[in-house]
Amino acid sequence: MNPTIKITNLSHSFGKRKVLRNLSLRVEKGDFFIIIGPNGSGKTTLMKLMAGILRPQSGQIEILGRLNRSYTPKALARAVAFVPQRLPVDLPFTVGETVLLGRAPYQGALGIEGEEDIEIAKQAMQFTEVDHLSGATLGQLSGGEQQRVFIARVICQEPEIMLLDEPTASLDLAHQVKVMDLMEKLKVEKAITVVMVSHDVNLAAMYSDQVLLLKEGEIVCIGSPSDVLSFRKLEQTYDCKLLVDESPLGGFPRVTLVPGRYMESDK
Repeated sequence: MNPTIKITNLSHSFGKRKVLRNLSLRVEKGDFFIIIGPNGSGKTTLMKLMAGILRPQSGQIEILGRLNRSYTPKALARAVAFVPQRLPVDLPFTVGETVLLGRAPYQGALGIEGEEDIEIAKQAMQFTEVDHLSGATLGQLSGGEQQRVFIARVICQEPEIMLLDEPTASLDLAHQVKVMDLMEKLKVEKAITVVMVSHDVNLAAMYSDQVLLLKEGEIVCIGSPSDVLSFRKLEQTYDCKLLVDESPLGGFPRVTLVPGRYMESDK
């Protein structure tokens, strides 16, 4: 069976700065795949390459068994949906109108939505629990509500793959869990392959099927949370002191940062 995403010998540079170096990996259908790594490790660039926003300079990316460059923009948008790190919350649209934008890849030149489009948008808002906000503008919503609106919009695209760049970065703990639970629900109930960038290694441990650990554009390791989130690999990658033990919930690792004052007391 072909993987949902297959990347082979992928490299990318901005000017003389090499951001990604000879990456090869695969994401299997239905996986919750989380990418972690220090700042500047190439996580967002990798997401933009998978989404078709950037073109690979070297190597190739296959989406659902086809090179991503072989897709038309509309065809790629039907297969892959992308939620960027910075959401365009200044759009002059209501929640309902914003979610309906997800139907654009299926509409004709006039961009007029039909009854089926409207019904799919309603279902997406119900799924993400923002249907009661359909008449509100984006600026009236909390960060967690805005994030769920944009997830509803990409559900409207009916993609097989959802790419999210740090969707929980600016959210409080309660909204982080709601967004992550929603991603898990999409994987289980809609069979969507979810690929996500996160700085939170503990969220990666709790939710991911596979974790990709990057450093300076190279793969440190890739595998299950237990395989990747080890003391030695994380400490060497992030260059900081930390502890790794088993979560009280069981079955996955827990990572704890060690404050500088504790290191000073050991001297």
